[in-house]
Amino acid sequence: MKEWIALNMTPGVGPRAAARLLERFGSAEAVFAALRSELERLRLRPEAVESIVLRDRHAEAERELERVRVLGADVLILDDGAYPALLREIADPPVTLYVRGAWEACLDAPCVAIVGSRRCSTYGQNVALMLARDLAARGVTIVSGLARGIDAAAHRGALEAGGRTVGVLGTGVDEIYPRDHKKLAEEILSRGGALVSQFPLGTPPIPENFPYRNRIISGLSLGVLLVEAAENSGSLITARLAMEQNREVYAVPGNVTSRNSFGTNYLIKGAGAKLVQQWQDVAAELPPDIAARLLPPEPLKKKAGASAAQHALPADLSEGERAVMNLLSTDEGVHIDTLVGASNLSVSALTGVLLGLEMRELIRQLPGKCFVRRL
Repeated sequence: MKEWIALNMTPGVGPRAAARLLERFGSAEAVFAALRSELERLRLRPEAVESIVLRDRHAEAERELERVRVLGADVLILDDGAYPALLREIADPPVTLYVRGAWEACLDAPCVAIVGSRRCSTYGQNVALMLARDLAARGVTIVSGLARGIDAAAHRGALEAGGRTVGVLGTGVDEIYPRDHKKLAEEILSRGGALVSQFPLGTPPIPENFPYRNRIISGLSLGVLLVEAAENSGSLITARLAMEQNREVYAVPGNVTSRNSFGTNYLIKGAGAKLVQQWQDVAAELPPDIAARLLPPEPLKKKAGASAAQHALPADLSEGERAVMNLLSTDEGVHIDTLVGASNLSVSALTGVLLGLEMRELIRQLPGKCFVRRL
């Protein structure tokens, strides 16, 4: 643990340099055991090589661990099983992650980021609040950057729903920025949320930290939803990072005459972002098992006087249709790949069967190519 914290504190070693070191040596411990000549061959900055060879950050790392314990926080390291799996997938993930609060429960749940303009309109604020509230009420963790405007509205929407939310900081987890959000941060922690940062304790809010923060926001999330963003908004950077990380990107359309709508409308028009009007639009693009859980099949409404016999399989079903119907249930979606294996039908034959059953309103397709029975 100490070596990983020391590596994170080493001057001249950012995520990319750390990734090169770990690829070459395998662990933080091995990095500090390397020879100067080996380090120099990796073309590190001279101050980084000197710091690693002298191990001059180890004493500071010891003090950092003690401060973390006093704060009641945790430090997750890249080779730890507790490190968030989604974040580990991105290019050059942070070697350490400082966390406060109920981070395990928050990050074990499906996470969706909601970000946008600090100088948002009332419309944008209300939309962010509504979408965060609706998603959080269904067990989705809302991730955002604790900034003014859309970020704050997203956090508050999740809290209103009694759900979980994670604030990702461009400072240390003991330094709340902006300062007038200290009460919001405390509420997040007291109500089952979490604060996350890659930066050591005491790190101030310097501008170059926030692009790193944005990488973590998108890296922790299955998708990023943009609500209002001007042409040069930092939220657009988060959306671009999400695309690079193979995350879903969503955007709420806005008034074409508003400068705050440029980013969202551009993403929908030119970058393939999913247009969002309600929470179901977000849920529909999540992995099939999660989407099926968030969007359960509609319950059947039995007609008055209907008998159980009326809900039996129609007598005129083909053998293939009957086989597929017997594989489906009314309460849990079955993926098309599972149906191919279990029905002994070819993909083309199965596709025809499913289409026919849908046209007869005997089955319904859920997001992610999952199917359920209507009867």
